[in-house]
This record gives sequence, structure tokens and C-alpha cells, in this order.
Amino acid sequence: MIFAKDIIMDRFILGVVGLCCLIAAVCTGAQTGVSQYRIADTISVAGEGFWDYISVDDSTGLVFASHGTNVAVIDPSARKVIGAIPDTKGVHGIAIAHGPNRGYTSNGQDSSVTVFDLQSLAVITKITITGKNPDAIVYDPFSRDVFTFNGKSSNASVVETKGNKQIATIPLDGKPEFAATDARGRVYVNIEDKNEIAAIDVKTLTVAKTWPIAPGDGPSGLAIDPANRRLFTVCHNKLMVVSDADSGKVIASVPIGDHVDGVVYDPSSKCAFSSNGDGTITVVRETSKNTFTVLETVSTQKGARTIAINVKTHHLYVPTAQLNPPPLATKENPRPRPSVKPGSFVVLDIAPVK
Repeated sequence: MIFAKDIIMDRFILGVVGLCCLIAAVCTGAQTGVSQYRIADTISVAGEGFWDYISVDDSTGLVFASHGTNVAVIDPSARKVIGAIPDTKGVHGIAIAHGPNRGYTSNGQDSSVTVFDLQSLAVITKITITGKNPDAIVYDPFSRDVFTFNGKSSNASVVETKGNKQIATIPLDGKPEFAATDARGRVYVNIEDKNEIAAIDVKTLTVAKTWPIAPGDGPSGLAIDPANRRLFTVCHNKLMVVSDADSGKVIASVPIGDHVDGVVYDPSSKCAFSSNGDGTITVVRETSKNTFTVLETVSTQKGARTIAINVKTHHLYVPTAQLNPPPLATKENPRPRPSVKPGSFVVLDIAPVK
């Protein structure tokens, strides 16, 4: 004979089992998330000097890594350097412009922009700009102009790709960091010392709007989801701040690693990747246009703080090198900078796990 209490007990046991299965599935999913990306290759780059930004030409798969006084051109499929863009003193960034089939570098030491052919890699010309220490650089396909963001003059220089000449200077509210374009008429740039974002109207070449990014402090890298109109700003206080590209409203903030500098967005996976100098990448998933969660933390190498993505292959690329111990501090130089160990510069190829 089956009593009611036996039925209740059976249902209770089934409920517990079901709950355990659910918890196990969630845990398994979390464990799976830990291994969604891995270091697939480590590509050595000869030479000395520091590095900054890295870029990818999605059409060819070539990777462009700033390194000292030149840009190393890497073929990841061949696992080697195949060329260089020379005489780019203090190079910071590389903008890829498929429209005119050219690349543009921002050269901080002599305040110039080097223009090169994307196919032959031959240098076409070098443009001296009025802005001081151009750092971030971005090509805007809407206006077909290149924008450099100048750290020592707090402004942006606009270079016309048709005539290879500077056509405007846009004053900014403070020190600019990285920038992103929505390809619809706006270019956005983080203002590091003001903890804000400036939105530039590429038709009028003026700042149309600025907004704060609190609780973010010390913004560096910037990426955009143009479909959902979301901006991803990574900050020195270990936060990724997501804001609305139209209203400027801060939507969310999520924790990331330390010593961040770069961030990229993959429209296919709907993930933003924060490259942290502590030797990690924080992967943040956009589960809806207003919901963002940390999916996983990927181990890289200490110092790997900038990042690029090939949106076709979904591979990530981060540059880094080993540093020598810094020299002793002096009155003239209280915070001496360490030097890079010769021959230690590498680009990590990080691939999704199949």
C-alpha cells in the first residue's frame, strides 16, 4: 500500500535530485566557461624597445604590433614576422583602413602619421601633424578620415585619407586615451584625466557631447557594440563600464583584472575582452543590451595589457615582453622605467576552444 506521505517523500527526493542536477549543470557550465579560450601560439618578435597597441587586418589576417621605432607585421598562420613598417618613432597605434586600402600609424616621438599600403606594406608617405604625441588612432569609414588623439596637446588631429593631409584639430576636455567609431557619424574617445567620454560629430568635427563614466576611474581602452549602441570602457580601478552611445547613460559596471589598457568586442559571441597587465583577459558576455556578466578569466602573460581581435576567426592577439629590474631611483629620476629584455617581445595568439 502506498501512503500519501510516501508520495510526498518521493516527490521531495525527485525535487532534491532535480535541484542537484541543475546545480551540477550550472557548475559544469561555469567550468566549461573557464576553458573557452586558450593560448594557441606564442610568436617571437626580434628587436628591442617597448610596445603599445596592436591591430588586425581582418581581410588578410595579418597582425600589426607596435614595437620601439617600427611596426612588426606578423602572419599568425605562418607563425612569424613577415615585414615591418619602419621609421615610426615612438609608435603607439595602427589604424586599418580598408576603404583606401591603407594603414596609418601614430608616431608619438615626432608627432607624425605614417601611411602604408595594406597589400605591399610599402610606406606611401609620412604626415607631420600639429597635435603633440599622437597616441590612439582610428579610421572612421563614415567620413573616411583618420583621427589621432594627442596626449600632450589634449586634442584630436583629423587626417584626410584622400589627400593625406591634416584638415582639422578638435580641442578636447583633457588627456585622450583610446577611441572607437560607430561608423555612423560618431567617434568616441575616453578622456583619462576627467573620467569621461567625448563623442565627436565627424560631420562638424566638433565634440557633440561628453558624459561621466562613474564609477569608472582612469579610463584607457574603449570598444563598441554598434548594433546595441553600447560602449565598453576599461578603467584603472579594475572596472569595465558600459554606457549608452547615444544618451551617455551608464548601464552597468563589471569587475576586471588589474593594469588594464585595452578592450575589444566580438559581435558574434557578444563578448567584450579586457586585456589586463596582470596576465589575464577578462571575458564579459553581453547577455542582453542591458545585462553584462563576467564569463571567465583567461591566463595570458604579465604585461599583456593591449589587445586586438580578428572578428572573422575570433582569435585574440596580445603583445608583451619581459622587463629588466628598474635602475635605482635618483633625485632627477625618482621613478625610473625598467628596460625591455632584448629578444623577449612576443605576441600571444589566443584562440577559442573548439
